[in-house]
Amino acid sequence: MRQWLEDVEARHGIDKLTQRTRQLVLASFAILLVLVIYRGFLVQGDEFNWRPVLAFVLPLVLFLPSIIGQRARGHAWLAFVSLLYFTQGIMLATLPGQSMRGLLEAAVSLALFTGCMGYARFRSRQLRQ
Repeated sequence: MRQWLEDVEARHGIDKLTQRTRQLVLASFAILLVLVIYRGFLVQGDEFNWRPVLAFVLPLVLFLPSIIGQRARGHAWLAFVSLLYFTQGIMLATLPGQSMRGLLEAAVSLALFTGCMGYARFRSRQLRQ
């Protein structure tokens, strides 16, 4: 795997790979944020309450400074947090009538994981050069 990644880096260049993985992170982060906010509003009963929305959104929002600041370490931690949303999406997919939304959340969080791990690797290598 390591050799394959080094071949990809040599073929495409670190700068281009860093840019592509950053675009993947930004897109998947935004989509996951919208999905999580939507789910937070679906949990609501008759009265509106911000607590369920905040409970779903807060773990993602805490990583905004790392994403904006383009810090590799913050992206690595966000990758691990995205696995919680993957698990949640898979569990949601098992509920009747929620399978498409759950699979979409799982797919987007998996894309976020892949993008974050790639960005953390390529950005740290880019900074070393």
